[in-house]
This record gives sequence, structure tokens and C-alpha cells, in this order.
Amino acid sequence: MDVTDAVGSEYIYTVKKLSDIISEAPLFNGLPEAQIQEIVRIAVERCFKKNEMIFSEGDEGNGFYIVAEGRVKIFKVSTEGKEQIFHIFDAGEPFGEVPVFSGQSFPANAEAIAESRLLFFPRTAFVSLITGNPSLALNMLAVLAMRLRQFTVQIEHLSLKEVPGRVAAYLLYLADEQQTDHLTLRISKGQLASLLGTIPETLSRTFSKMADRNLIEVSGPGIRLINREEIEELAGYENMMRET
Repeated sequence: MDVTDAVGSEYIYTVKKLSDIISEAPLFNGLPEAQIQEIVRIAVERCFKKNEMIFSEGDEGNGFYIVAEGRVKIFKVSTEGKEQIFHIFDAGEPFGEVPVFSGQSFPANAEAIAESRLLFFPRTAFVSLITGNPSLALNMLAVLAMRLRQFTVQIEHLSLKEVPGRVAAYLLYLADEQQTDHLTLRISKGQLASLLGTIPETLSRTFSKMADRNLIEVSGPGIRLINREEIEELAGYENMMRET
């Protein structure tokens, strides 16, 4: 029996959509169509409402996710209740990959910060795919290496830079990512403060001081970089370039 006869055209549309999402994700970029379809077959769609937990620190690492639509934050909470965001993932980005190899529990929490549609890849099925597809293993190693470098830079920023330097470095990162000096913050300023290891009040004061110095112009979620050269100096841009 043909798939169309069994479940109708809606299923074909869904599979095609999953195929597009998977083939465009950095983790699977460049893989042949036959391998993409193998990955499609093990993918499980999961939908989460805004502020809904995806997994908690200590949960069994039984697979990893790719964001199809929406936005997800990875974070920990201290014993005093302070939240530290480690990363925010957008469409196409994978998260929770390390337990796939280690077989250990998730080391942090994951929460949808917007209504999100995720693709879940069960550990056992995915490891079986990697065993027979060396190119897939190389793609995953490349993504993990890039993630490790991002965390190394983030730790250095949090431990060695004052808040203005962290803010400046993040704005330059956004400018490179969005390829413009007219930036749009896609997360709340409270979430940004947590990501940069500070509090909202300090972040607001930093933005105000940078605006007073005519380095940036802030309008709601929009930030325009006015004096990129001084922002680069504030961020220690030459050191950043050596790090990457």
C-alpha cells in the first residue's frame, strides 16, 4: 500500500516539511537525501507552549532536540534561586547533544521561551544511524566543537570582562549574526541580563551609559550601533578575534 493511500496527503506534507527542516540544520547540512530520509524516520515532533519545561537538570539524557520553530533557553538555577542562562537556541539549532554520546543525564534545564515546535531524536536510534554513517558523525563532531568554543568564549567573558564589555561583545555578536548594525533583540532584556551574568537593572544602566556616550541608540527591542569602533574597543575586539 502506498503511503498516500494509508494516511492521506497531510502526512506527505509533514514528511516533506520535516525533511526540509532537517536538511537545513547545520548538524545535517550536506548529507545525501537517502541519509536525510533515514533521519526523518527517527524524528519525533514535540510541541511546547511558552514557559513550558522541555527537560530538567538530572533527567535521563535519552536523546537530543533540534528547534524547528520557536526559541529555547538552556539554564541552571543556583541554590539561592538565581537563574543563569547558558545559551538561547533558535530555529535550526540542536541542543542536548552531549548525552547522546555520554549516556548521562542532562546537565542543565531547557525551557521554551516562545511557543515552540521541536524535533526529538532518540539516543538509541540516532547512535545506530551514526554507526553506519561516518559523515553524520563528522557533522556532529563539528557542531560540538563549535559549541565548545562558544562556551569557552562565554566563560571567559563572564569571568574576565566587566558588564559593559560583555554587553559590547554580545552586540557585536548580534551584528555579525544579523549582518546589520540595526539590531533586534529577540529575547527579553531580563533574559539577556541572565545570559550575560548580570541583573536587569545593571543591564539597563549599561545601555543608558553606552547611549549617553553615543555608542548605541536603543528603542525598545531595537538597538543601533552608532560607533562600532569604540564598541569593539570596549569589548576587547582584538582579543575576541584571537579567540575565534
